[in-house]
Amino acid sequence: MRRWLPQPLLSTTLLVVWLLLNNTLAPAHLLLGALLAWLLPLLAAPFRPAPVRLRRPLLAARLLARVLGDIVLANLEVARRILGPEDALTPRFVWVPLDIEHPWGIATLAGIITLTPGTVSSDLSADRRYLLVHALNVDDPDALVAGIKARYERPLMEVFA
Repeated sequence: MRRWLPQPLLSTTLLVVWLLLNNTLAPAHLLLGALLAWLLPLLAAPFRPAPVRLRRPLLAARLLARVLGDIVLANLEVARRILGPEDALTPRFVWVPLDIEHPWGIATLAGIITLTPGTVSSDLSADRRYLLVHALNVDDPDALVAGIKARYERPLMEVFA
């Protein structure tokens, strides 16, 4: 069954979205939507990455709470700095050396950095050992790197171990 319908939830979602977009339950649309909902996941199955297993879901939940809190605090900090004098800002690009090797972990770390106001992940080195981060205000690049590694990378290494 899995071979012929590799992603049943995705297929169902595709069918429902197709019908909602067309705003009809006409038999032709039902048939075409069902065909697309069956065919698209089937053809895309070889390109889907292997599913990831979280090793420590409680730690992942704590990390999510930390990230959400950091986003709120960073919003306030960015607003304060933007509304202040322009010469008080010291934007900078910083290369963050990565210890994490799991591709999903690296992607999650880059996403966390980008979601946090005032920072954005700009590049990943070809060997996946360094992440280029742009920060709106960097007084001490070493402190920025240490903060990213301690607050986000270390927990992600355990979650994706």
